Amino acid sequence: MPAAAGTLISLVLPSVQTVLLSFESGGALTPSTPAGLANYDRVLGADGPYWAALGFSLSLVLLPLLVALVAGPLLALALDRAGGLVRRAGAVVLWLSLIVFSPTAVAASWLRGLRADEPGLTSLARSLGDPATAPGALRLIVAAATFGVVCALAVTAFLPALRGGAPGRAVLAVAGVVALAIPAAGLQAFTIGVALTRGGPRGATRTLAGLQYDYGFVAAQPGMGAAVATVTGVVLGLLGVAAAIVVVASRMRLSITPRRADLPPAADDATAPGGPREISGIAKSGGIAKTGSVATAGSVARTGGAAKAGSPVAVALGVAALVVAVAVTLVLTWPWLSALTEPATSTGAGLRTHVNTWVPALIGAVISVGTAYLAALGIGGLRPLGRRSEWLLLPFAPWLFVGVGPLSVAGWSNFRGMRLLDTFLVLVQPFLVSVPALFVLTLLCKGLAERTDRDLLSGVVLPSLPMAGVLTGAVTLVNAQDVLWPLLVTHDRELATAPVVQMLQLTQFGRAAADVALTTPLPVVAIALLAVVTAQILHLDRLTLTVGGESRSPVPETSA
Repeated sequence: MPAAAGTLISLVLPSVQTVLLSFESGGALTPSTPAGLANYDRVLGADGPYWAALGFSLSLVLLPLLVALVAGPLLALALDRAGGLVRRAGAVVLWLSLIVFSPTAVAASWLRGLRADEPGLTSLARSLGDPATAPGALRLIVAAATFGVVCALAVTAFLPALRGGAPGRAVLAVAGVVALAIPAAGLQAFTIGVALTRGGPRGATRTLAGLQYDYGFVAAQPGMGAAVATVTGVVLGLLGVAAAIVVVASRMRLSITPRRADLPPAADDATAPGGPREISGIAKSGGIAKTGSVATAGSVARTGGAAKAGSPVAVALGVAALVVAVAVTLVLTWPWLSALTEPATSTGAGLRTHVNTWVPALIGAVISVGTAYLAALGIGGLRPLGRRSEWLLLPFAPWLFVGVGPLSVAGWSNFRGMRLLDTFLVLVQPFLVSVPALFVLTLLCKGLAERTDRDLLSGVVLPSLPMAGVLTGAVTLVNAQDVLWPLLVTHDRELATAPVVQMLQLTQFGRAAADVALTTPLPVVAIALLAVVTAQILHLDRLTLTVGGESRSPVPETSA
């Protein structure tokens, strides 16, 4: 019920308001008047700007999509086959690129390098100024800047799928979700393009999010901006529903690999004379699974499962793949790395800026993930509809991939009506439930509920709490790096967040003197890295993703 109420208040109603606003003209500086379909005619007509912006937005994710669907699974496979030590170390190293990623910092560093005429970047700088070559140049910059992030996310998604009993089907299901999620992200791309080119020259690099921003907030035509947001929201909703169908129809679930100490003695004694190698049906001695079978260490070793230690060749291949991925990431992010060593421009950004950035981000993450966690316990843990309980995710699915952008026109109007603009409270992201967290936590609660004979608290709640903490940290990082929402709802410099300060620096200091490290302060990076290492060793490395009717228990982890 909390998630249903949060979805209704912060997702459904703003979506409906956006649709209603799209049929009006005026509203920001002049009185609102009915406009019928005029806004849609101007946006979607033969000469309308929507289709060009749509094509360019999707083109930005072609290379990242290729990286996610090709490099990501191959790197995950190499790390998985290399054994536990290489797998854990590789995952932590890749997670570092997620921790330090900041779109505004990426844009600031590339602008600094381009303006400084660094070797190899001069021709790229000229390309950004030519309408014929600017789109291609921006695509290359986006692909280079996001390579490490995409690799990290892809490996995080595919590694659990490789640890189940039917990894082929699981990998295909995960690939289907990834193939829908990345275009959805491209439809909402805003920061890097706006900071580097402002949608120019002559609109050649304008994204859908940039088009909506220009209409709704620069030109003060909220009806036009709402029309763009409505069409974009419909596309995002369809992508979210398609992803939900893949997840539910494939009967996807997450589970946690038990340690050897957590297994019944009989399950660990696969080689004892007369000892069973597999216990089928209902576990008879306080076993892990309610139905299906319990795989033992011996059976897994024979089938090449997760318990098998990596051979020297597999370890070498895993290390080599990781080194190549890290080296490519470092080369592609060199403008950002080199900008970190240069002196920053003094702009007065201090403790207040970091408080504005991280405190509201954490508050919003705790609220949205906490609400999602309660719903996940209800759907995945209590399983009110039995094996069909996951279909209860469908009402939330249209907002699975929706960020703050498509709802920003209605959200800004609502907070303006409540007189909350330019307040600290409005810096909290306006989502009361995180739908992506709801999906992940529901799959985990489902897997835990299917494989335990304990009560809800000890069998589902306690084992799933670490994942709720991991998702809270991830949502905090995402909230803190967002520039669109705080840019819209605050004009008081005392309330500026670090990404907004960076964006203002790009405007005020010749677009080449921004403080690149402002959005990734060292204490935050250190805390996040420590949390990632702990979570990876104790929880994330033990996740298993399976699909279909298989209810095989996760395999015990070995010393590898």
